[in-house]
Amino acid sequence: MNNISRRSMLVSLGAASLGAATLGLTGCSSDSGSDDKGKDLSKNREDAMDKFGVNEQFKAAKPIAFTTLLNDNPGYPEKAGWLFWTELAKRTNVTLKPTVVPLSDYENKRSVLIGSGSAPALLPKTYTGQEVPFVASGAILAVSDYVDLLPNYRDKVARWNLQGDVETLLQDDGKYYVLPGLHQDVWIDYTFAIRTDILEELGLQVPETLDDLHNVLKAMKAAHPDSYPMSDRWNQPTAGGALLQTIGQAYGCGYGGGWGYQNATFDTAAGKFVLTGAMDQYKGMIEYVHTLVAEKLLDPESFTQTDDQAEAKFTSGKSFVISTNAQELVNIYRPGLAKSVPNGKVAKIPVPIGPAGAVKVGLRLENGLMISTKARDSKDFVAMMQFVDWLFYSDDGQIFAKWGVEGVTYTRDAAGNFHLTNDVDYVGLNPTATKKLNVDFGFSNGNFAYGGSTQLLESTFSQEEKDFQKVMNARKTLPVPPPHPLNADEQEQFALYEAPLKDYVQQQTLKFILGDRPLSQWDAFKSELKGKNGDQYLSLINGAYDRYKKSKAGGDKS
Repeated sequence: MNNISRRSMLVSLGAASLGAATLGLTGCSSDSGSDDKGKDLSKNREDAMDKFGVNEQFKAAKPIAFTTLLNDNPGYPEKAGWLFWTELAKRTNVTLKPTVVPLSDYENKRSVLIGSGSAPALLPKTYTGQEVPFVASGAILAVSDYVDLLPNYRDKVARWNLQGDVETLLQDDGKYYVLPGLHQDVWIDYTFAIRTDILEELGLQVPETLDDLHNVLKAMKAAHPDSYPMSDRWNQPTAGGALLQTIGQAYGCGYGGGWGYQNATFDTAAGKFVLTGAMDQYKGMIEYVHTLVAEKLLDPESFTQTDDQAEAKFTSGKSFVISTNAQELVNIYRPGLAKSVPNGKVAKIPVPIGPAGAVKVGLRLENGLMISTKARDSKDFVAMMQFVDWLFYSDDGQIFAKWGVEGVTYTRDAAGNFHLTNDVDYVGLNPTATKKLNVDFGFSNGNFAYGGSTQLLESTFSQEEKDFQKVMNARKTLPVPPPHPLNADEQEQFALYEAPLKDYVQQQTLKFILGDRPLSQWDAFKSELKGKNGDQYLSLINGAYDRYKKSKAGGDKS
């Protein structure tokens, strides 16, 4: 399910930027009796460490317990006997008491619990933007008021220059309400998988650009005229979700189409936000994909079929190119292809370069943690924040959450590289093992293990994936769009405009791609966006952006 999680994070980037202010990052240790807003914490320091700094082991003064919501992934369902739980208590003196919720119902159940006032103290697996509906009620904590209690968090934000990314979380009140997972670099996972044995058969090289990909598909079609060389997947909740995201980013239309589509993209040259769906770059994306469909290089069912149907076409040898991420390549495509086409070979290729050049797009924030406001009144509040900081943001805490216990689930060599112990497997690194790091031990669990240094992120990657990341890491990371905070009244208007405008763009995008609407009607389509409140939408966004610029320049929200 991690592929869906990564997708959801990217989709939520637009919602994440509804707030704005400045980020206070001062010092790297926590020993004060009050927070940076002058609120007295003297009665909330029971069991906390008197001195707690960067990469220091947190341990409560006596055994304590905190409640947490737990997103129960069917791939590794929660077990009371996980080593994660027992070792965590041993190291920190903290026992986590989970409220276990099925993955399929997690967001709904979380909303119900928060709304009823019965939510656990810790609410992990929260994607940036998902906190916004709960801000006005006061049910979740303005965690930015308490970053002085989080030395490891502040250290990584400062060292990795993440201030701009974190600013996208800030609300109109100058605060943010979710502690995000922090990545050192932008992590690109989605791209295309291609049958390299077919490339070899035709004397072709791995395509490096979108033009190369077009030519490869034409050559495949010529050699296999009865096939659609490419048949794609991932149509929920948006048709062409991965495909249009990848190609849209290559054309330079913000976070792309499909999953990544946002109604507004920041035009650096103009210094303002513009409608993504009306951009020349967005039209270029549509024209490219339409050409693939018109030339019968891309299966038109790519926008309607289920994942299973697309996977079956690829693994049976009926198609040769499909969207992928690292896990799908290893878990689905290769095993499936081996059964049907024993000599078939498939590789995950670097994202083909388009008109935007050798760039990559994305925030360096991962899903993170909300904290219930009622936790602020606990006598152990400071201890809880220190615990959160150690587990989610310290080097040792992140290694523990990801890899487990040295000598039991992993070892490290002289160079510092991680290796699973003989009978433990994770993502196919040790395929003959009988136990799994997440299923049997509870580590590399999406509730607690995310973010971290590039070295830690890549520690579970195969050499093939490391080579892919090396290519992608060499590309220029585009700057994140500036914050544009909406106040409560503006958010109501935004909600009225956002979905209808987005839905219309995506409906018409599909019509253009499939040939149901001629591209000669592009100008008419742009005019139609005005009728969908496109101008009013931009006025909201740009007005909020202008207000933010003035407030930041004036320093009235520092």
